[in-house]
Amino acid sequence: MILTLLITGLAFATPREIAFSRLLPAAPALAAAMWPVVPTILLGMFCLLVMIGLSLVYSDLGTPYTAAAIVAVTLAAAYASHLRLQREEMLLQVRLVADAAQKVLLRPLPRRIQDVEIESLYLAAQEQARIGGDFYEAADTPYGVRLLIGDVRGKGLPAVGAASAVINCFRENAYDQPDLRGIIRRLEASIARYSVGTPSLDQPEHFATALIAEIPCGGGQIRILNCGHPPPLLVRHGDLRVLESTMPSPPLNLATLLGDHYIVDTVPFGEGDQLLLYTDGVTETRSRDGAFFPLPEWMRQLGPAPPRELLDRLHRDLLHYSGGRLEDDIAALAVRCRNPSGQERSG
Repeated sequence: MILTLLITGLAFATPREIAFSRLLPAAPALAAAMWPVVPTILLGMFCLLVMIGLSLVYSDLGTPYTAAAIVAVTLAAAYASHLRLQREEMLLQVRLVADAAQKVLLRPLPRRIQDVEIESLYLAAQEQARIGGDFYEAADTPYGVRLLIGDVRGKGLPAVGAASAVINCFRENAYDQPDLRGIIRRLEASIARYSVGTPSLDQPEHFATALIAEIPCGGGQIRILNCGHPPPLLVRHGDLRVLESTMPSPPLNLATLLGDHYIVDTVPFGEGDQLLLYTDGVTETRSRDGAFFPLPEWMRQLGPAPPRELLDRLHRDLLHYSGGRLEDDIAALAVRCRNPSGQERSG
């Protein structure tokens, strides 16, 4: 509208040799990019009336040609506006479906299970993406709080499908399997079946890194089974410890190649202790000069922080470190033990 008024004012105020009126067809063409159909047509009609008014003042402006151009451009702009609105509606529906799928795949976790505080973080590398191959889950089971975090190789729908197969299998077996090794074997079978059932040309087989942690009902310790996943970080009594596996366990769907020997590590985990589980998108975030994000050093400098504050700071600092551009999806869980039921409380 401002452009139309500017062209109109210049057309009336300048000599007819300059012929600013020939720019009037540009107004409805630009309006189609922002306005609905009816306002675009009304703007074109306004431009046509302006051209007719100019012809009453200047008789040799080539009014018929400019008027015809305004009509043609307005009709084309109205159709373009109609197509744009249709595509925006379709994109909105796709985003709604993607949001619903994300809530099913990565449903909101309870902020507290038994005596354990839990907070989650998920960041998609692509700005318009809603879901990806990173996943996490938490379950309140008869054996304690069980946590899952993992990362499927690859991107796109195949990775999402493999992640969904692993998560759904965990949700079903976390309550029934008394041992973490039993859960991992079920996850191994689930992703193997998915890989056989949904082959792709660019990725004939799917595999995933995964980590399962179990905090028993009485607290005091945590059991960890790490299948090729980045080691979690434990903050205990102010000291930071990287929980490397005593012996590597194979990633999911690679047991037939590397062997199905799964090792469960047990470490102390008491009141006030905090655990950070994360996918490799965190540690592989690069700065502009190519340096990886120094997660252990960052956590040491951060000091004690509630789980939600820790993940919020991690979110901000990762974006700042990478210059606002992430190269990979990121998932993280912050877990803190609070007042274990097996300990007596004073006071």
